Amino acid sequence: MSYQVYTTDAIVCGTRNQNTSDRSYLLFTRHNGMVWASAKSVREEKSKQRFALQNFSFIRISLVKGKQGWRVGSVESLYNAFSSAQDRHTRHVVTACITLVRRLVHGEGVAQSVFADLENLFTAVTKQQSLSLFTLEHFTLRLLASLGYIAPETSFESLLINDNWWDAQTPLPTAAKKAVEFGFAQSHL
Repeated sequence: MSYQVYTTDAIVCGTRNQNTSDRSYLLFTRHNGMVWASAKSVREEKSKQRFALQNFSFIRISLVKGKQGWRVGSVESLYNAFSSAQDRHTRHVVTACITLVRRLVHGEGVAQSVFADLENLFTAVTKQQSLSLFTLEHFTLRLLASLGYIAPETSFESLLINDNWWDAQTPLPTAAKKAVEFGFAQSHL
């Protein structure tokens, strides 16, 4: 029996150790949403995949869907946003954004706008751009709006269509902050 191989870009959002040398990875993929994929013997010293599959890594991965779930095939590491960050505030923004995605995005489903926002954020970090805490506020607003927890309003609609949102140097307007609070209340998460 042959299985279909899915090759996609992904962000490593978390890990869970299994057995002696196996590990499962929480991957936020461009086309399949949030999936858990297991890798055999990846914790061994001779494993070639262990360096590519680190938290906060942006990777190109081949996944195979089997009877027991997703399995990791080949992995190509493109960059790691956490280790590329030049200061403590930028690392905090990267980890907080991944934590928000883990909290709000569940299951296999297409969330390409969320993935594109994370990809833009990670690219800005690898270009040695320093991020402020206002970037985290803007990401939260865009994430909740992309997932349908916030309806776009004219008072902050320009923030949702801004192409350079990660370069934010100003706090969210009051209406947007209230919308974020409302979105979290509606998410029940």
